[in-house]
Amino acid sequence: MDSQNPEQMRATLSKLEDIRNSQESIIDKINHVITDLFENPDKELEKAMNAAHQKASDNVDEVREAMENYEMKINKIENQG
Repeated sequence: MDSQNPEQMRATLSKLEDIRNSQESIIDKINHVITDLFENPDKELEKAMNAAHQKASDNVDEVREAMENYEMKINKIENQG
C-alpha cells in the first residue's frame, strides 16, 4: 500500500470521507424517525432505531479512525518523497 501514489491515496481518502458523511446522514435520518416516535410511539421500532443509531455511530468512529491512520500514511509518504 505504501508504494501507492499519494494523489491516488488522497482520492481514496476522499471516498472515505464520503462514506463518513453518508453514515452521519443516516444518523440524522434515524434521529428524525426517533423524534417522530415521540408522537406515535412504537417500542419495537424505537428499539430497532436505537440499535441502528448505535451501529451507524460505531461506523462513523471506525471510518474516522481509518481516515486518520490512512492520512498519516499519506503524509509519511509525501514527507519521504
